Amino acid sequence: MDTIAAIAAGGGAPSAIGVIRVSGPDCFAACGRVFRAARPFEELEPRRMVLGEMLDGEGRVLDRGLAVRFPGPRSYTGEDSAELHCHGSPVVLREVLAALLAAGGTSVRQAGPGEFTKRAFLNGRLDLTQAEAVIDLIDAETAAAARNAAAQLDGGLRRALEPIQEALLDVTSRFYAVVDYPDEDIEDAGAEEIQRAMISAEDGLTRLLASCKRGKVLKKGVRTAIVGLPNAGKSSLLNALAGYDRAIVTDVPGTTRDTVEESVLCGGVLLRLVDTAGLRETEDQVERLGVERSRRAMEEAELILLVMDGTAEVCPENRAYLEAQALLLSQVAQTGKPWLCVESKCDLTGPHAFSLGLIQKDADNPAACLCVSSVTGEGLDKLAEAVAALFPAGDPGEAGSLLTDRRQEDAARRAREALRRGRRALENGLTPDAVLTDAEEALDAVGELTGRTAREEIVERIFSRFCVGK
Repeated sequence: MDTIAAIAAGGGAPSAIGVIRVSGPDCFAACGRVFRAARPFEELEPRRMVLGEMLDGEGRVLDRGLAVRFPGPRSYTGEDSAELHCHGSPVVLREVLAALLAAGGTSVRQAGPGEFTKRAFLNGRLDLTQAEAVIDLIDAETAAAARNAAAQLDGGLRRALEPIQEALLDVTSRFYAVVDYPDEDIEDAGAEEIQRAMISAEDGLTRLLASCKRGKVLKKGVRTAIVGLPNAGKSSLLNALAGYDRAIVTDVPGTTRDTVEESVLCGGVLLRLVDTAGLRETEDQVERLGVERSRRAMEEAELILLVMDGTAEVCPENRAYLEAQALLLSQVAQTGKPWLCVESKCDLTGPHAFSLGLIQKDADNPAACLCVSSVTGEGLDKLAEAVAALFPAGDPGEAGSLLTDRRQEDAARRAREALRRGRRALENGLTPDAVLTDAEEALDAVGELTGRTAREEIVERIFSRFCVGK
C-alpha cells in the first residue's frame, strides 16, 4: 500500500495553526526529509510533540513548528502515521505538502476524501458505524448531535448490535457444525431455541428502529415551514428565532415572494426554518409562484408553524379574512403533521385574542396555541418548550446507539423483515433448516451496519462524503 498525505486543517484561509497528515509505509522516511529536528524523525519518541524546522523541496526553511509520529498499528489508521503542525499560512501548508510528495517520489501521493478514515476501517481500527460517526461529528450542528456522534465513535451502536449478531451467529454456526461434523457430539439447535434467538434479535432491531426519528432529528434537524396569511408576522418570527434580520419585513402584504431558509436552535432542536409567502389567492404572477412554493414547503415539512395575526378582529365585518384563516387552519390540521399555532404581535393585543376564536383545543385538534412577540421576544421561550416536547431528546443513555441515516435504517429493516419471515415459517411448522436462509440474510444485513458484509460500493459512497485529510 502506498503512503498518503494531505492538509488536514487550514489551507483554505489563513489560520493560527495548520496540520498536515501522513500515513503509510514510507511515512517516516518522507517526513524525515521535510522536518528537521535534533534527532532523525524515525528516532523521535512516539506520540510526543517535537519542535523542529519545516523544509521546502530545496531544503530551505519554510517554518518552525511541531511534529508527532504514531507508529502502527497503534495509530488512527493502523499504519505508520505522522502529523506536521505549522503556522496556518495556506502558502506554507501547500509548500510543505508539495515537499512531502516530492520527497516520497512515486511512493507518496495526495490522499483522497476520507482516505485516512477508510484505512482505519480497512485495518480494523474502526467499524463502519464508527467511521460514519467521524463525519457526523465533523458535521454536527448542535451539542446533542456532537455528543451522540462521539458516543457512536466510541462504539455505542456497535455494542447495541453485538447481542443481535451473537444470537444469529450462534444459531447459524451450530447448524453448520452439525452438518459438517456429523460424527462429533454437537447438539443441534431446536425449533424453540431458534425461535427464541430470532425473537430476541428482532426485539433488539425494533428498539434500534424506534430510535430512527430521534437520530435523524439530531443529525439533520427538523424541516419546519412557517405558514400563514399575508402580513401575519411570519418573516418577523423567522428573524426573531434567527436573532437577526434574515427576511425583509414591511407592512405591505405579500412582501415575501419566495421561500427564505434559515437554521436555528429552538428548545435544543435544530429547526430548518422555511419562511413562506403568504397563502392567499392572487392575480400577481410572481406572488402566485411564491404561494405555490409555500404549499410545497408545507407538504415537505416535518413541523408546521401556523402564524396568525393577533391583532385581527373576530367580528362579522372581518368575515372574508376569518374564512380564509379558517380554511388555512383546516389545511394545516389535515396534513397529519406536527404543528403549532403561533399568534403573533402579542405586544399589541391580549393573549389569544384572535386564535382562540378559531381553534377549539380538544382531542381532535391537540395543537398548542402560543402567543409571541417578535419585537419583545415574549413567548419565544414557550415556543421552544413546545418544540422540545414534540421532538424529545430521549434518554441520555441512548447516545451513540441511535440509527442516524437511511443506510443504517434500511439495513436494520431488512434484517428485521428476514427474522419475521423465519419466525413465521417456524410457527407454521417448517423445520429449522428451512429458516436458515432467513437467519443468514438477517446476519448479512446486520453485518452491513458494522461493515462486516458491506459491499464495496456502499463503503466507497460513505467515505466519499468525507473531506480530504480526514
